[in-house]
Amino acid sequence: MKDYFIKNTKTYIMIQWSKYSLTFISFYLYGMEINMKWNKYSIKTTTEAVDLISNMLDELGIEGIEIEDNVQLTQEEAKTMFVDFIPDLPPDDGSATVNFYIDADDDDNTMSAKVKDGLEELRMFCNVGDGTVTESQTEDKDWINNWKQYWHTFTIGDLYIKPTWEPVTEEMKDKPVLSIDPGTAFGTGSHETTRMVIRQIQKYVKGGEEVLDVGCGSGILSVVALKYGAKHAFGTDLDPNAIIASHENAEQNNISPDKLEVIEGNIIDDKKIQDACGYECYDIVCANILADVLEPLSAEITQHMKHGAYFITSGIIDTKEQEVVECFKKNPELEIVEINHDGEWVNVTAKRK
Repeated sequence: MKDYFIKNTKTYIMIQWSKYSLTFISFYLYGMEINMKWNKYSIKTTTEAVDLISNMLDELGIEGIEIEDNVQLTQEEAKTMFVDFIPDLPPDDGSATVNFYIDADDDDNTMSAKVKDGLEELRMFCNVGDGTVTESQTEDKDWINNWKQYWHTFTIGDLYIKPTWEPVTEEMKDKPVLSIDPGTAFGTGSHETTRMVIRQIQKYVKGGEEVLDVGCGSGILSVVALKYGAKHAFGTDLDPNAIIASHENAEQNNISPDKLEVIEGNIIDDKKIQDACGYECYDIVCANILADVLEPLSAEITQHMKHGAYFITSGIIDTKEQEVVECFKKNPELEIVEINHDGEWVNVTAKRK
């Protein structure tokens, strides 16, 4: 498991990943040059000493650290982090590696010496383990732009989804085109869950619909619905950066501000957000979010839907499919009309009776 702690950002973040899952919280770094060389220092230590070492590095003015260990997430931790499955890590042997980075141009090796002195002092309080410090250097790459070579225009049905830097071609004329910048968004349409929801939008949006997009992220689903003739879309998200991304993507796709409204908040338990969304006024509700969120949402959402409206959901890993289906069935106003699969991901579409 790797934990990243980065300070001096808009959001204090932790990213955790394994070979099976990635939980990512977006962030913007202040004043951090991406296209530059960094000296990477790695401290070989123990899980027991990680907290004290982290505090010591913080006191030395090191603003970002990376922690690698095999400490397994508990079931309770997984629930609070909305992790769909707990990764199968190697046995926890108590070892850990703490990494930190220093701008190569500013590194005069004095920090390395201070860290080594600090580690020796910490030995009086805990088992530091080896406590060795090794140095390497990151490559000087344009991390902002290099990934663009791997992302190109693709289609979902008759919809063309293209990055902003690629032109509209002759074959795209008279077809719906979604132009999006993946660098500023949380959803691009390439993931299986997004593809399935878009296919359902293509199927159920006939023109003139009111659309509610719960957990709107980049706003891609709202924009697609509007491209297919929906009258108006209203989005909600817990992340304030999603509000910015949604407005940017709407503008990029020539969607007028009055067509797409987005607010920050939790529709599940915040009465102000529920009131802002309105009641019994939506023809389509989209929610491409994790199963652990869909379950409580399924009990609340029908009050916002017209009778006969569709509730299109995804973000459901196949191991959670039955749980979600059972939650939908507990709401007497919902009737499941479709269940679709794409790889290991699931779409459940229901209708309000």
